[in-house]
Amino acid sequence: MAARHTPHGYWLEEAGEPDPMPPLDADAGADVVVIGGGFTGLWTAWWLAEAEPDATIVVLEADACGHGPSGRNGGFVNSMWFNVPAMTARFGAGGAIEVAREASEAVGGIGRWCEANDVDPWYRAGGYLQVSTTPLHDGAWDAYARAADEHGQPEACVPLDADELRQHCDSPLFRGGAFYPDGATVQPARLAIGLRDRLVQRGVTVHEHSRVHAVHSSGTHVRVEAEGGSVIAANAVLTLGAASATVPPLSRHLTLTSSHIVITEPVPDVLEEIGWTGGESISDSRAMLHYFRTTPDGRIAFGWGGGEVVPGGRARGRAELDPEIVAEIERHLVRFFPQLEGRAIEHAWGGPIDVSPTHLPVVGSLPGDRVHYTFGYTGNGVGPSHFVGRALASLALDRRDRWSRLPLVEARPVRVPAEPLRYFGGAIVRRALLRKERLEEEGREADPLTLAVAGLPERLGIHIGR
Repeated sequence: MAARHTPHGYWLEEAGEPDPMPPLDADAGADVVVIGGGFTGLWTAWWLAEAEPDATIVVLEADACGHGPSGRNGGFVNSMWFNVPAMTARFGAGGAIEVAREASEAVGGIGRWCEANDVDPWYRAGGYLQVSTTPLHDGAWDAYARAADEHGQPEACVPLDADELRQHCDSPLFRGGAFYPDGATVQPARLAIGLRDRLVQRGVTVHEHSRVHAVHSSGTHVRVEAEGGSVIAANAVLTLGAASATVPPLSRHLTLTSSHIVITEPVPDVLEEIGWTGGESISDSRAMLHYFRTTPDGRIAFGWGGGEVVPGGRARGRAELDPEIVAEIERHLVRFFPQLEGRAIEHAWGGPIDVSPTHLPVVGSLPGDRVHYTFGYTGNGVGPSHFVGRALASLALDRRDRWSRLPLVEARPVRVPAEPLRYFGGAIVRRALLRKERLEEEGREADPLTLAVAGLPERLGIHIGR
């Protein structure tokens, strides 16, 4: 049986199509309008309603809530301990640990929210494993483990030798790794839909299929023009994800790439054989990383961040459907787990990733302080969106509290080259990285030209990898 290859993927099909929210069909007013119905927009609306129960909150979504990357990702709910070295360089040691602790709290906070609000997104706190599959990646986690230890939390990143790693999951490619207990998995579409429905129940107005065309900010209010009408609000929040690349004030601070996932038929016998029964999410240590997790019915979802660069912020097409990349992923899957040879791949899909040059979320306000924004989760947004939404809610309410003062907020963003250099340069670097990592996995060292091109972004201050 051939795999179903669709733009929206397995998670959204499994979750089922909820009743749609009505589109905007008239002019309206609000205290805050949130543009974007993914995880960050929905969490922002939730925290706004928590902080100001009487506030009028409107969410505008161009499609259906959760139908973008929020409902198509791997469902990893990770903290940010592997970002501590990069954050230390930008925010200092104290700021880095402050953000890392908020991110850790968010992992458990999502689970507690699901339980309190009777939402079942298959939340499982199994932790996260980073593994090495080539000698050149051995110890790739050492800097993270040292940072955690130096700040009094050695349990946040625990190095494992090969034998210890295989107690969690036994793959012939695994050489060693590190375990981050602050990690969980969810069925992301179920979480997004559940969050949307709980918002509606508490009085937040959600309009789906209401694409925004323009945002005008004055000294007293924001006017958001959308299909069907306009919303005038005191503040607006842009949580556009990959679509941020189409907004001129934001577009020079991110790049779009793509990631693709396949999911197997139920294979509980294979999981039992390899000892992968604890619910751990796993990734390797490549820049173009592989990431994989299990489901309650014993499937393996296996993704690869090696998709093509997306030109000019136009995220449609090969970002969602790329048969060549999917065929490559299927070959990679069997390399990791030879027991899956001959077992069915039931579904494949893809989506865009908004990549910030620092690989850290960018949070801030446009001039005038009435339009606030975030983007740049770089594939790790499910967990951090929980506390970033809280920071955005504080900005929109003009509250100078612990959330709006997080070091991520209003940090100076790093610029990327303008188009078309960004696209063509990114495509060339991608090819060099793929060649470099293929040779490394074959036990060979890349040639000097490949190494020079693959290392060019770092020399320009653009981070590659975690």
